[in-house]
Amino acid sequence: MRADKHRRPAKATPSSGNIFADLNLPNPEEWLAKAELARRISDLIQQRGLSQRQAAALLGVKQPQVSAVMRGLLEGFTTDRLFRFLNRLGQEIRIVVQPTAKRKQRGSIKVEAA
Repeated sequence: MRADKHRRPAKATPSSGNIFADLNLPNPEEWLAKAELARRISDLIQQRGLSQRQAAALLGVKQPQVSAVMRGLLEGFTTDRLFRFLNRLGQEIRIVVQPTAKRKQRGSIKVEAA
């Protein structure tokens, strides 16, 4: 391996905690919430030892849609649809609306697993 004495160290930018915001995508909180819901769906399918075909039958969709959710390809999925998938996997969905902290002007969206 060749040592490059003229190589500059890589520059790192701290994350905001939301990759979608870091990438300046529209509605980053919604994308993060959908990604977290999809991760939970994928975890439940794997924990149950279901094949994608079995999961598709349980969720009422076709196998390619299960594959898309498990790979995080969520463009065609609403949060409501992901909620229904979780319900079919035996999960309760609880939505809590509360005031923001005094220092924040805008609220946020968070997904938490119990």
